[in-house]
Amino acid sequence: MLTITMCFYAKAQISDIQIQVVSASESEPLIGATVYFEALGRGAVTDFDGTVTFTEIPDGRHYVVISYLGFETLKTFIQIPSSSAMIIKLQSVENELDEVVIQSSRSTRTVKKIPTRIEFIGVEELSEKAMMNPTNISMVLRESTGIQMQQTSLSSGNTNIRIQGLDGRYTQLLRDGFPLYGGFSSGLSILQIPPLDLKQFEIIKGSASTLYGGGAIAGLVNMVSKTPNEEPALDIMLTQTHALGSTANVFYSERKEKFGVSLYGSGHYQKAYDPEDDGFSNLPKTKSISINPKLFYYPSEKTTIWIGLNGTYDDRIGGDITKIENGENGMHQYTEENISKRISSQAFYKTEINSISSLNIKNSISFFDRNLTISDFLFDGTQTNTFTEVTYQKESSKADWLFGANLYTSKFDESDNAILQRDQKDVTFGAFINNIYDISDKWILETGLRVDYNNDFGFFPLPRISLLYKNDKGFSSRIGGGWGYKIPDIFTEEAEYINFENVLPIDKETTNAERSFGVNFDINYQTRLFENIGFTINQLFYVTAIDNALLLNSTNNGLYKFENATDKILSKGAETNIKFTYKDFRWFLNYAFIDTRLNYLVGNPQKPLTAKHNAGSVLMYESEKWRIGYETFYTGTQFLSNGTETTDFVTMGLLLLRNFKFGSAFVNFENFTDRRQSRFSPLVLPPHENPEFPEIYAPTDGFIFSLGVIIRPFGNEQQ
Repeated sequence: MLTITMCFYAKAQISDIQIQVVSASESEPLIGATVYFEALGRGAVTDFDGTVTFTEIPDGRHYVVISYLGFETLKTFIQIPSSSAMIIKLQSVENELDEVVIQSSRSTRTVKKIPTRIEFIGVEELSEKAMMNPTNISMVLRESTGIQMQQTSLSSGNTNIRIQGLDGRYTQLLRDGFPLYGGFSSGLSILQIPPLDLKQFEIIKGSASTLYGGGAIAGLVNMVSKTPNEEPALDIMLTQTHALGSTANVFYSERKEKFGVSLYGSGHYQKAYDPEDDGFSNLPKTKSISINPKLFYYPSEKTTIWIGLNGTYDDRIGGDITKIENGENGMHQYTEENISKRISSQAFYKTEINSISSLNIKNSISFFDRNLTISDFLFDGTQTNTFTEVTYQKESSKADWLFGANLYTSKFDESDNAILQRDQKDVTFGAFINNIYDISDKWILETGLRVDYNNDFGFFPLPRISLLYKNDKGFSSRIGGGWGYKIPDIFTEEAEYINFENVLPIDKETTNAERSFGVNFDINYQTRLFENIGFTINQLFYVTAIDNALLLNSTNNGLYKFENATDKILSKGAETNIKFTYKDFRWFLNYAFIDTRLNYLVGNPQKPLTAKHNAGSVLMYESEKWRIGYETFYTGTQFLSNGTETTDFVTMGLLLLRNFKFGSAFVNFENFTDRRQSRFSPLVLPPHENPEFPEIYAPTDGFIFSLGVIIRPFGNEQQ
């Protein structure tokens, strides 16, 4: 069904129009549908609600083309102005594959027809977060319900992603389905992924190991890149902050017949920033360059081949401001410098064997080199990862099948000058099968089984099951669960916090792999209130248990040793998401209850640096010319490792954007109430020449004001 809701405002022969596009069968919003006014040469794509707004459309009869892959293209006339709304049915195309809206499910189904619970962040919200923080993806993830960005170093800014209270090593990062930044290369990773060339985020919370192997105990985040269209796209984004941070991002893409290309480049410079004037940086001095070219080849309508190369150079130094700017002098001795280099390749091949089956082949090779220097200590090493996967997909009238096998290798090589040689090599083979079966129009079942074999830790059978119920009245519910595992290595948050100094290598004879089991249950309801107010609510409950959790314990001789916990880590909680829409306004409300218990400690205490209560509110106004966003986020009290309870706090942000013919201009007031940890407790403890850094539980940089411009030479509409 195609619902076209038109709102008009008389203005000298022109009117504004808002269009919502939904499916005929279930009235589902179609994300990314194209609406094109042929005579005017104006077009745009629909947002997460399936809506798009045009302003200053001349009154009269207009020929409009509305298209969406997997559905019949609609060509119709619209009379402007009109006093009544139009309802037109947009039928799905029979016997053809639907558009791959969600890649991380490895299915061609839309998000609402997949039993696995998947959260989606579309291009509009990604664009907004890119303006708030154009240097990396931390802003996108930090404001998602139940996700915490945990900073582990004041000097480097190193940050890990925590899903539902579990450490960052339990979350798997993917880009276009390729594993990204595992083990040693996960250090600084969140800080080195700019968001401008990404078109959507897909987040699976809970065990997803059947589809993607080890490491996805807490969940996974798949970042999907933009791909070239026949119309060229060029985005140039320039941003400057009052904290003397400068960023330039450029993205270009175009397709000509059988060939396409995309090119992304980013440069960032940050001066060491010390808002407290305590002599130590809250933002490190940073020089970062990233480049990502891709070449696409389409030998036929059924086959796609692309290859990509990604390179990043990042140099960041934090600590004593005087030493950073003028060199070591007397008591000014402490700095932490991270120099890292990444280079990775990706190769992708997909062909449709026939109308119901396809073959996919992937390969990636990545190399990471990091040098961490802290006063009189040096940690230096390289890591090489490879990933190869073959999958076969087949659809029938009621079932989707996926068969696959992959090979993952990881090799960490520490500098030969290191006293503790902690080299580690892992080889893992995996084979998996997954099925999505339509029991009826209302019930869909998903089952899967993976078996992995690791060269040192043996076999890991990983079953999973999910069930979806949905009706035509806006209600749906999912329940699912599965097993997971994680191969131990030394790259944990605890080891990063002490810069890997005096950390012993993994003893594979006495250390076991971490294993987990998790269950999710959620309820969704979508309706309209008072006819013109959209209302959506999602309620999630979850529990995850981890056996053999990897702990870093101190020994009697001043060293640190990895050992397995004697009891479980148990994380359980709930997440609530509510959304209201009215014309050009959207209001999001969320709350997360996170209860993560360390059962191996006396009293089963709450996991340190994990707030039990978190809440947020985001109010957005979006029109063709303006975008205004106001955000408020509450973080509850937390416990430090020593048992000290921290204070709770509230942060606020405001974004103002104005669209022009050349592109957009924006200003952003991030954390404008200037909430930062130094207002509650010190960030640095004496002595000055050899300082101690307490655990980080709140923002460290405080208020950041930024302004910028996005230049689109090929037009103002979203590509």
